[in-house]
Amino acid sequence: MKLVDPHQSLLGQLNQIINKGFAALAATAMLGLMFLTVVDVVLRKMGMQIAGSFEFIGWLSAMAMGLSLGYVQLHKGHVAITAISERFRGRTAATAEFISSILSLLLVVLLTYYTFRLGIIQKASGSLSETLRLLIYPWVLVLSAGMGALGLALLADCVRSFTTIIQPQKT
Repeated sequence: MKLVDPHQSLLGQLNQIINKGFAALAATAMLGLMFLTVVDVVLRKMGMQIAGSFEFIGWLSAMAMGLSLGYVQLHKGHVAITAISERFRGRTAATAEFISSILSLLLVVLLTYYTFRLGIIQKASGSLSETLRLLIYPWVLVLSAGMGALGLALLADCVRSFTTIIQPQKT
């Protein structure tokens, strides 16, 4: 199985590599989340429990969700408003996709920035979790990285749509 198409742009290749790598990390987090949940439930049935399991489950959930965002965008798995682009073809559809992608990209860039900033603030303040008293900022920064990867996927979509818009039409 080839990871990247040699005819694809550098941006497209980088997008594929980063988002597939993050998806693998997200899957690993999901496996850890499921394992921890099952073990905790079994132990609770025996009268024991894992201290802080709810915190770890929440963090692993955020990691799995955050790191999978870009991969889902690669496969167009998010809900998309396609009322205009489905009715047209060629440049008109590409223009609608470009506008949608650029607006989404702007929103994701802002969300990534503010989430990253929150992580830096939490690092500086030494914010700790309630139960285990562990640092919170690494999990916030992982979520920020996942949103950054979504931004990369949206940027690749913008470039692809823009390229379609400016290409000479075939007659």
